Amino acid sequence: MNNSENIVHQLPCWISPIQPLRLTGGISNDNYLVVDDSGKYVVRVNGDVPEHGVLRANDASCNRAAAAIGIAPEVHYAGAEAIVVMYVEGRTYSEADVRVQDNLERILTLIKQTHDNGFANVRGPVCGFWPFRVCRDYAYFLDETASIETGEISRLRSVNAALEAGVGPITPVLGHNDLLAANFIDDGDRIWLIDWEHAGMSSPLFDLGNLVSNNTLSSQQEAWVLENYFERAVDEALYSRYHAMKCSSLLREAMWSMVSEVTSKIDFDYAAYSVEIMARFDDEYARRMEFAS
Repeated sequence: MNNSENIVHQLPCWISPIQPLRLTGGISNDNYLVVDDSGKYVVRVNGDVPEHGVLRANDASCNRAAAAIGIAPEVHYAGAEAIVVMYVEGRTYSEADVRVQDNLERILTLIKQTHDNGFANVRGPVCGFWPFRVCRDYAYFLDETASIETGEISRLRSVNAALEAGVGPITPVLGHNDLLAANFIDDGDRIWLIDWEHAGMSSPLFDLGNLVSNNTLSSQQEAWVLENYFERAVDEALYSRYHAMKCSSLLREAMWSMVSEVTSKIDFDYAAYSVEIMARFDDEYARRMEFAS
């Protein structure tokens, strides 16, 4: 029995003997399916992750707020080393699923509900998620560990500062901030949004850019998302602010992976993922520079 499975066995929330089943596919946590006499659950094992700004108390608070408005499965137990949520029987989305228009329409409704009603249902402290601060912190970490060349870190710092200046003032909302396709589960009647470890007070522009960039939506779908979220035509100024956040989403994901190359023990090729996302960021940022010229 490995350490994470041992942690699952020792959680105080079980009312009968359990046999945890390891789930594959996660690149941040060890995940298990557990059944006991009270129900069926998913357990994510991982304590606080300071290098990624992940605090489990915040994870649980945001998940509970999302569950209160019917967006996320309920939290059964939350502790320092693991969070246990109700299991959702359904199909985990791929990027292709997110790009299906009917699914995209339902997903945008979820995002708007979270932004409109999520914060009012948060109990206790909640973290702020500001991607530019996250990237600054990643740059310090990478500098200290000599993980990438100093010149590249300097470039990323400069780009990050330029993007932050391009966003301007924001209206804070409760954001999910990690809208990967695998975080959407369709049970046949509704779509659930799972894994709230990066959630916190943020700009709605980040979730929108994150949704588009993570799932490679077409330019037509991107325009549809923006116009339907804001319920109006998107002018050049708003698009520029949004696009800065879209670039920031890719930069944060690339730097998250660079840091994970150093810190994570999960069997995943973070180095290749860093290269892939960094290339996508460079392409998107080059487009931004073309707009500005």
